[in-house]
Amino acid sequence: MTLINDELTGLHNRRSFLALLRRHIGYANDKQTNLALLVVDIDSFALINGAYGYDFGDAVLRFVAEQIGAVSRTRDYAARIGDNRFALILPRVMNKGHAELAMQKLARLLDAPLQVSDTPVRVSVTVGAAMCPQHSSHAEYLLRQAEGALATARLNGQRAGFAVSNSVDFSVSDLWDLEMQLDSAIQRGEMVMHYQPKVRLSDLRPIGAEALMRWNSSSRGTVSPDIFIPIAERTGQIKKLTMWALNTALRQSSEWQHEWGKLSVAVNLPGELATQRDLPDLVESALRLWGKDNIQLVLEITERSLMDRVHGFDILTAIRTLGVEISIDDFGTGYSCLAYFRDIPADELKIDKSFVTRMLTDRASADITSLVIDLAHRFGLTVAAEGVEDGATLDALRTSGCDVAQGYLLGKPMPPAAFQAWLQAFRSETALTTTAMAG
Repeated sequence: MTLINDELTGLHNRRSFLALLRRHIGYANDKQTNLALLVVDIDSFALINGAYGYDFGDAVLRFVAEQIGAVSRTRDYAARIGDNRFALILPRVMNKGHAELAMQKLARLLDAPLQVSDTPVRVSVTVGAAMCPQHSSHAEYLLRQAEGALATARLNGQRAGFAVSNSVDFSVSDLWDLEMQLDSAIQRGEMVMHYQPKVRLSDLRPIGAEALMRWNSSSRGTVSPDIFIPIAERTGQIKKLTMWALNTALRQSSEWQHEWGKLSVAVNLPGELATQRDLPDLVESALRLWGKDNIQLVLEITERSLMDRVHGFDILTAIRTLGVEISIDDFGTGYSCLAYFRDIPADELKIDKSFVTRMLTDRASADITSLVIDLAHRFGLTVAAEGVEDGATLDALRTSGCDVAQGYLLGKPMPPAAFQAWLQAFRSETALTTTAMAG
């Protein structure tokens, strides 16, 4: 019998939590209500274990679990989703103010210190929050948004933070309308591809581009991928969109005119598709239709997609036999472990931009970046860095041995014609000094 509770704290475990989150997000979408998700992380938990022992560490976990339980309403769900990480699902909230009240109440409850022998020890936490549907209508992505808010709050020295709102503030009814419109967006010619350059750091030579979907809605204008991708995932439209993106990117990239030799085009692959058995056949069909010798297809998958090692690794291995390369996107933000470097069926790791953009000001980010580069090279993987926005960061990446750079310094995502012009105008000796190269 599968346990739904964490044995130490009595809260829901991660598996039970994800099932509950999917169910209640589905309910929120059906009834057009709001849901809040809080992710709670105990600060410096490793130091607590080191200073007071693992038994006390367990007591801290139970203490925090009790306080989260005290914050919960009868219809809320609390879970332990990691070693020192908890989550709280708040269904049917009116607005983000209810989530803020829950965070404030938790902070007040944690003001009371724990006793270690005769010494009071204060337990502090950092909290990240996200709202459905404002930040996402997909369980895994909403969790990622909340965890990203937590990471940002911690880096900024704050105790709590919300996910960044989308540039357009859609209401629940707006999102419902978008769901209906998305179903026929391809047929109406509203979906387009943009391309962001990737440049080899050793000689600042273009090596390809990442293909990024954009939706130019006839009634809403430009709709952010942060909005329509979660909608597509929740409504089962993501496979259709991804196959359109794959075929379109292969077709358009085969038409690039330039002097740079063979280039790559990278297409993002949603996690749920990475474990579908028909994926190798679909990729092979696209290659038969549009594949050219002058284009190297790269599929980018998130690190979290690799959690299903049993199915995912076999499928990715089959895709690589087709001559397709695999890139692990956002590396360092998921469930990284050294076993990946030994077994992972991949060719490239992309260091998440949250580390790259802070590597000049945050020692930990710089150390993580250098460590990933070194380990990846030891196992025959190339390393790409996202979010390169200034020359100093680019120089630091070159010094660290990073292979590939991508970011606004070198070029923003641009329509096919603009990317074609970028390829023809690009000169490595002026890449860092001409404003034309940056956008």
